Amino acid sequence: MSRDPLRVPNYLDHIVDSIDRIFRYCAGLDENEFFSNQLIQDAVIRNFAVIGEASRNIERVSPEFVEANPDLPLSFAYDMRNILVHGYYQVDLKVVWDTVKRDLPTLRDRLIAVRRSIESES
Repeated sequence: MSRDPLRVPNYLDHIVDSIDRIFRYCAGLDENEFFSNQLIQDAVIRNFAVIGEASRNIERVSPEFVEANPDLPLSFAYDMRNILVHGYYQVDLKVVWDTVKRDLPTLRDRLIAVRRSIESES
């Protein structure tokens, strides 16, 4: 796979797509239902891994983009990915759930705004 700065919009799309999947998987669930459903936990964690990988790819291919968008938590997303992927059975599901409910909606909105800005510049 080519790591080209022109792929930044694609990586942003991957992150938004993964957030949308997480929202679909968690739709209508409360915290206790999420905690008791391993299938949904696994699906959500897998999409957090995609978010983290895409974030890391953006950091690698376009430091300029990262510098221009300091409010995007790309490093944090990659760090969270590492904890989730390598933490195995030590994952704190409360942190995952809180991130889904509290942080992802704002992140999604910001990513869409950035993506639109890139489109308008092209």
